[in-house]
Amino acid sequence: MTFTRRIKIAPSILSADFANFGAECRAIEAEGADWVHVDVMDGHFVPNITFGPATCAAIRPHIKGVMDVHLMIAPVDPYIEAFAAAGADVITAHIEAGPHIHRTLQAIRNTGKKAGLAINPGTGLDGVENLLDMLDLVCVMTVNPGFGGQSFIASQVEKVRRLRALIGERQVHIEIDGGVTPVTAPLVAAAGADVLVAGSAVFKGGSVTDPAPYGANIRAIRAAAEAAVP
Repeated sequence: MTFTRRIKIAPSILSADFANFGAECRAIEAEGADWVHVDVMDGHFVPNITFGPATCAAIRPHIKGVMDVHLMIAPVDPYIEAFAAAGADVITAHIEAGPHIHRTLQAIRNTGKKAGLAINPGTGLDGVENLLDMLDLVCVMTVNPGFGGQSFIASQVEKVRRLRALIGERQVHIEIDGGVTPVTAPLVAAAGADVLVAGSAVFKGGSVTDPAPYGANIRAIRAAAEAAVP
């Protein structure tokens, strides 16, 4: 992974056809996706259950680019090595998931993977500043985690702007997860975000047998975001 602040679109397979994950991953990459975002939920930290390391390992051969694994689980540490072995390129843990996030990020980096930190809408940036030098990515949740298809929380745009100022010249991505559409993408891109996770906004209208709408949706989000970048 070469660092760049250009806009990257990361479709969330939470909105894909679960019976055709491999084909869906191939389709979105062929239609222009930069990263593939995998939302891992445990029914404990968030009120939903999705998938685990076995699914990540199964779809890895179908992904040519970056597999971005977002762990919405608690605890995190016992599962880091399994997700690393499954082929994750980026492993993101929530700051709210446990009392020793510094140790968690160390464990992620020790696997050789990129380390991400996710923060919920109700969490401020105070705890993030002290961790920036060991991060490759900060994921700002613009919905409350647990389900796809939720509405964008506009108050998080100012958080993104303040986070971008804190990051400065560090090579740390700002990822947005939740409610990203061609309408909301410019708001966060203008504030400094460069990785945009989109689920239903990418997959709507398409399928593995008719993936062209995926490409149109990806291009629409990218164009709207890029037009807003200073």
